[in-house]
Amino acid sequence: MTNTTLPGGTFRLADDLELTRVGYGAMQLAGPGVFGPPTDRDEAIRVLRTVVELGITHIDTSDFYGPHVTNEIIREALHPYPADLRIVTKVGARRDEQGGWPHAREPHELVQQVHDNLERLGVDRLDVVNLRMGGFDAPEPGSIAPQFTALAELQQQGLINHLGLSTVSAEQLAEAQTIAPVVCVQNMYNVARREDDALVDLTAAQGIAYVPYFPLGGFSPLQSGALDAVAARLGVSRLTVALSWLLQRSPNMLLIPGTSSVAHLRDNVASAGYVLPEDAVAELDAIGAAA
Repeated sequence: MTNTTLPGGTFRLADDLELTRVGYGAMQLAGPGVFGPPTDRDEAIRVLRTVVELGITHIDTSDFYGPHVTNEIIREALHPYPADLRIVTKVGARRDEQGGWPHAREPHELVQQVHDNLERLGVDRLDVVNLRMGGFDAPEPGSIAPQFTALAELQQQGLINHLGLSTVSAEQLAEAQTIAPVVCVQNMYNVARREDDALVDLTAAQGIAYVPYFPLGGFSPLQSGALDAVAARLGVSRLTVALSWLLQRSPNMLLIPGTSSVAHLRDNVASAGYVLPEDAVAELDAIGAAA
């Protein structure tokens, strides 16, 4: 049963899809550089089981983490899965032998990736599949119709329950919505990287979850200093400030902080539960405009 005492409670993405707003990002369960096996597989399994014990119902993963490693650990740790657990995966990339992240977005590649996720997670249907487009941290212009259509067809075949998008623009979201419903958008966004402010508000108005990644990524030295100053004044960590600001930014914001440590997992959940005072929120809002 969902633990409603988790920070932020839950958010309903669809009639049959409700997630805890504090989720867990499984990327760090793989080895260094998200490549190869973890240093401590037993601890990785303990992390996942603690995720469930804490009442978190939202795990974010992909079969290209490792590759394959993260999904295999999730299956080992949690299969058969709790009834209320939802696993959100993504497609659109692969790993090369050097540990790179080349695009893999041709429709036939996406179909194969969906089947790879199904097999390694040990399920007949995926809860949510995000189509990852764009670059490392920002969208790229262009149509996403061929790719999203390929996933919509798999959804119609019963292999996917819901569809989402990652690293996309508002225009690409609108294009995808002419093909099939979108339940979540996963983009880079944090207190310093505010390019998606309008998209956060747009998705909130439409009942679409917004899932930011890299809560401490892309800060300039000036912005980092401002964040550290707020954290020091409040007597909390910079991550606590960053996660709390995100959770307070909009009710459709879902967090997926990742870790390979049980202790850090518990810290992350506690951090998200910190309530920032109004003056701190105002000061943090100004960070996004800092040079």
